[in-house]
Amino acid sequence: MTKAERFEGCIIGGAIGDAFGSGYENIEDEKDDIFYPFGKPEKKVPDWMITDDTQLTLATIEAMIEDEKVQPETMANQFLKLYQQRKLRGIGASTLKALKELSFGGHWSLVGRKGEYAAGNGAAMRIAPIAFKENVSDTEIRDICRITHHNDEAYIGAKCIVIAIRAILIGNWKGDTNLIELIIEQIPDTRIKDRLIEIKDIDKLSTIGDFGNNGYVVNSVPLAIAAANKVRTIGLENMFSQLIEIGGDTDTNCSMAGQIAGTLLGRKGIPKNLIQQLSGLVEYDSIKTTINNLNKKEKWH
Repeated sequence: MTKAERFEGCIIGGAIGDAFGSGYENIEDEKDDIFYPFGKPEKKVPDWMITDDTQLTLATIEAMIEDEKVQPETMANQFLKLYQQRKLRGIGASTLKALKELSFGGHWSLVGRKGEYAAGNGAAMRIAPIAFKENVSDTEIRDICRITHHNDEAYIGAKCIVIAIRAILIGNWKGDTNLIELIIEQIPDTRIKDRLIEIKDIDKLSTIGDFGNNGYVVNSVPLAIAAANKVRTIGLENMFSQLIEIGGDTDTNCSMAGQIAGTLLGRKGIPKNLIQQLSGLVEYDSIKTTINNLNKKEKWH
């Protein structure tokens, strides 16, 4: 499978996860003791919708097209452009703070949120395209994260996504071994590493979800990795459905899992019904165009 096919699988898989999961974000289960005098109404299946997970991932790609090197300033400008166009949906507090301050002339290295409240998954959810770029250093990855999140856990969460995708690209992970163990070996002592160690031998995704399913990077990234780790056995659509059933930050959890699983499966390995559903969204053509533009620039094969 070519690198271009894996890249398309990554971005399309992430977009499907984002759109699929977006309608279920933070929805609490209905209580069983509610009385419905005319019978319990049927649950409406939420419409698919692209959110900031995919929008900021595409903005990252646009920055890669614009600039040969991975420059955080270029990426910050792409993020700011989306913000000024008022196109971003579902934006998190750390990213919102950074974009507001960028719009007032703040420097990319100073605007990101700091402290414990900056340990969200906003950097990890948009980092996937960087994994396809060769010779990007850890310092550059950290700087890209710092545009919005000045937090070591947020950085390590993003680094985990990069490690997972690069393991596929170099053939170290083919979906038949434990991806979690592979990542544990390559990250420093952090809460994320502790969580990955806790869950590495747990088979049921729902049990892993009991550790946490919200936008806190220590909950979100390990859950997404654990889901992608099972895609060969449970299938992509079932992977998304199980993450949605777990609840919490469903769009981002599904998006990150979809990026990793999509890289593994490639564009042709994604079920046609999911592609068809995504293609019905107005953003689909721009997603395809952005993917193709970077593939042409990089001449991946």
